[in-house]
Amino acid sequence: MREAAWRAPRILYQGGNNQGAGGAGEGNLVTYTLDNARSLGALAAILLFCWLLSENKRRFPFLLTLGALAVQASLVLALFALPDSDNVLKAVTAAVDGLSSATDQGTQFVFGYLGGGPQIQPFQIEDPNKLFIFGFRVLPLILVISALSALLWHWKVLKWITHGFGILFQRTMGLTGPSALAVAANIFMGMVESPIVIRAYLDRLTRSELFLMMVVGLATVAGSTMVAYSVILGPTLPNAAGHVLVASIISAPAGVLLARIMVPEMKGGAQLAAGDELKYQSSMDAITRGVQDGVMVAVNVAAFLMVFVAFVWIVNNVLGIAGDVGGAPLTLQRIFGYVFAPVAYMLGIPWSEAQAGGSILGTKLFLTEFIAYIDLGATPVDVLSERSRMILTYAICGFANVASVGIMTGGMTVLMPQRRDEIFSLAWKSLIPGFLATLMTAAVVAALPAGMFRVQP
Repeated sequence: MREAAWRAPRILYQGGNNQGAGGAGEGNLVTYTLDNARSLGALAAILLFCWLLSENKRRFPFLLTLGALAVQASLVLALFALPDSDNVLKAVTAAVDGLSSATDQGTQFVFGYLGGGPQIQPFQIEDPNKLFIFGFRVLPLILVISALSALLWHWKVLKWITHGFGILFQRTMGLTGPSALAVAANIFMGMVESPIVIRAYLDRLTRSELFLMMVVGLATVAGSTMVAYSVILGPTLPNAAGHVLVASIISAPAGVLLARIMVPEMKGGAQLAAGDELKYQSSMDAITRGVQDGVMVAVNVAAFLMVFVAFVWIVNNVLGIAGDVGGAPLTLQRIFGYVFAPVAYMLGIPWSEAQAGGSILGTKLFLTEFIAYIDLGATPVDVLSERSRMILTYAICGFANVASVGIMTGGMTVLMPQRRDEIFSLAWKSLIPGFLATLMTAAVVAALPAGMFRVQP
């Protein structure tokens, strides 16, 4: 049944300057439907599930739960509900477009017409959309953003932004200095790079703090891949860059909360001292190391995509032996859709779109978020509404997938070889709250009135 049939009475609120997918000039009427309310049930189910897996069920962090939800809701409202806040999203999108254009220039210099740009094509182009080659348009972005992030850290711009978020998490959620800084770093860096920021404290982290760092690392994404996701979703989701950035920011408190529920803190952790943090010798050193780190990320992304896409093709061909099921060939994506459709529905996606949404969620968990974003960007607009597409953007914006667990454990065992056994014992356990944290973020966004987000319910 279509969502419109379930629409509840409208809340008497008229957005003054809200323009976009639902209001051309007269503003969007903020509405609240059963799809919004159902997302609250998803929040409760996620918290209950993590509590059932807790190592100490008597130590449920009630105050942290309230604090994390308040931080998430406040950040979402501040970035979307305030008057003219859409200008912030437009600014982020413009910045991403600028970085993408700059990257295209470098890519075209090295690879020529393969890097895009109809003006340099040696032959006539009938379909410009086919000029988009993932390896030449998305992977180079990872290199540029990785180098730029390292340079901004050396210039103390990204450093102070990270410290600002660290103070916010420390005061609102009671984290110790190193944990708060690592959580904040995860918003902009990768799950392997962020521990380097607090490398001097890794040996002193408690079991709970180590688990927290893993979960938040899986619940967020790196700045380099963040921009790549935005480029993929740009044609089908307005202000995609802003949504992806906000998703990574507000998934961090969710990861903290779920990690603390499953592995409660039993004692105080290490305290942060000035000077013990990631450093570069010069701007050139920052750029050089940033490029080197970006190459590793890009190679990993390309390798895993090739392998997993090949595996999907193999599995789908094996499943094809069964013939048509329900009037269509049985595929891995359809199986994901059936299994995760109830999850998508609980998040606030209408049932008519839940199977398509469930397929995206399953692809993200068992394959990679890159494949999930590619599938989401390729999903026709008549299959997923703009609101459902936005919810899924938040739900899959994290590194929590099977492949990432291997990458994370490999990086952390190099940084902490003496804690190798402990890391392996916590790694697979961290995948569950890492995945649920992004679902929690999507549920928070979906629970708020749709008109606040410039899309109609």
